[in-house]
Amino acid sequence: MYAIGNDHTGVALKEIVIKFLEEKGIQVKDFGTQSTEASNYPEIAEAVSNSVVSGECERGILICGTGVGMSIAANKVKGIRALVCSEPFSAKLSKQHNNSNILCFGARVVGSEMAKMIVENWVDAEYQGGRHQTRVDMITDIEKRQK
Repeated sequence: MYAIGNDHTGVALKEIVIKFLEEKGIQVKDFGTQSTEASNYPEIAEAVSNSVVSGECERGILICGTGVGMSIAANKVKGIRALVCSEPFSAKLSKQHNNSNILCFGARVVGSEMAKMIVENWVDAEYQGGRHQTRVDMITDIEKRQK
């Protein structure tokens, strides 16, 4: 199961992404919002991130205006490796090399077809481990040193 969340700018794009994931056979847990009224993206990013770290959800997708705010908030949660992405190649490599577990993008930056390409490349990519695991371990060590 994948977690998904959005702020008020990402409501419409989130629905497109949910449908796309479900067509690929992926169950989705929606952390909202469902409203176009102003909302606070850090709360949604934290909820999605916690669901990934706890194992409730395998991975997460966050959508705001640019994806930047969501990625910053998500990366504050220990164990999260979130990326903000506006094209498919980086999405694929973030999974292959960094074992990213949350994908963020902006509803004001990417259209629905580009969002589907980004999601597809990220979902279909597999973590390669090997030399990349050393670097992922180094990232985890940075987290552990923080107070």
